[in-house]
Amino acid sequence: MSFPAYRGDVSARTECDAAVVAPGPGLEALLRWVRPTFAYAGNARPTLEIGYFANVIPVAPGLGVAISTDGVGTKLLVAQAAARFDTVGIDCVAMNVNDVLCVGARPVALVDYVALEEPTPALLDALGRGLARGCELAGVSCPGGELAQVREMLRGARPGSAVDLVGTAIGTVALDRVIAGQDVRGGDVLIGLESAGLHSNGYTLARRVLLEQGGLALDDHVPELGCTLADELLRPTTIYVRPVLPLLEAGLPIRALAHLTGDGLFNLVRTVRAVGFDVERWPEVPPIFGLVQRLGRIADEEMYGTFNMGVGFALVVAREGVDRVSAMLADAGLRVHLLGHAVDDAERTIRFRPRRLIGRGGHFTRA
Repeated sequence: MSFPAYRGDVSARTECDAAVVAPGPGLEALLRWVRPTFAYAGNARPTLEIGYFANVIPVAPGLGVAISTDGVGTKLLVAQAAARFDTVGIDCVAMNVNDVLCVGARPVALVDYVALEEPTPALLDALGRGLARGCELAGVSCPGGELAQVREMLRGARPGSAVDLVGTAIGTVALDRVIAGQDVRGGDVLIGLESAGLHSNGYTLARRVLLEQGGLALDDHVPELGCTLADELLRPTTIYVRPVLPLLEAGLPIRALAHLTGDGLFNLVRTVRAVGFDVERWPEVPPIFGLVQRLGRIADEEMYGTFNMGVGFALVVAREGVDRVSAMLADAGLRVHLLGHAVDDAERTIRFRPRRLIGRGGHFTRA
C-alpha cells in the first residue's frame, strides 16, 4: 500500500530550503547518517526534509503523525540556581507542541525524558506539576517517559541539582492538510502573536549578560521588570495550541505557521517555498529584552537574530482570511499584530523596517 503525498509535494526540495541557517560541519557529520534513514521506512517515509519545525510521517491512507523533539536548554540552570522547577515542565511541553502545531497538526501526546543527579521527591513533584500544567494548556496527554539518574554525567548550578528535561510530542494531521509554507505567495499577510518574554531560548547569552556582566542576582527586584529577575527568567513559554487550532479546523487560508525560538526572526523563512518578508511594524518589545540589550551592549542585529523580541508565534495568511483569523484570535484573548507581508524572494530576505535591518542567511545587517 502506498500513501498519497500531501498537496504541493516537496519531496524533491533541498535541505537548505527548510533550514534557517545551513548546518555547520558538526551537525552535518550527524545528518549525513540520519538523512538516509528516510529510505528505510518504506511507505512511512517522512514527508518533509530535516530542518522544519516538525516532520510528518504517513501512518495510514490520508493520515500523518507529526513529530518533534526539543528541550528546555540552559533555562534549567536558572531553575537550578533558584531552586524553582515548577514552571520548566510547561516550557518542555510548549517547545514541542508549538512546533508540532507549525505543520498544521493537532498535538495529542508528549513523552518526557528527565535526566538528573538526584531523584528527590520535591524535584520530581515540581517537574511533574509543570508537565501536567503544560499538558492541560495544550490539550495533550503524557502517556509515558523516561527517568534517568546519571549523576556522573551532569553538573548543575548547585550540588545535586542538575537536571535535563526533554520532550517529544506527536500530533495528527491529514496528509492533504499539512502546512509547511509550500503555498505562501507574495502579498500574504504576516500576523504576530505576543510572547511572554524570553520563553526558552537565548538563555546562555541572557545569563551571561544579566548575571555575570550586569552583576544581578536572581532574587533581585528589577524595577523595569516589575518583579524579581528569577520571576522574569522563569516565566513559562506561551502555548499557542488552543487559540490556533480552531483556525485550522475552520479551514481558513493559513499558508504557514512559525514558532519564533532560537534564531529569532529567521524562523519565518523556514517555509518550503522560498519567500522573504517585509516587516513594517512590531509590537512594543518586553522590558527583559531591553535590559539584556542595554547591559550587554548588544546590537539590534544580534538581538533580532537570537531572541523572539516579543513575538512568540506567527501566521502567514492569505489576504482574504486576515479579518476572520484576527477576529478569532482576538476572541481567544490574544493581542493580534499585523506585522507585514510575504515577498517573493529566492534569497529569503527579511526586511525589518522598525530597526532598519536586512536579514539573509541567518544574519542581520543595517539597511
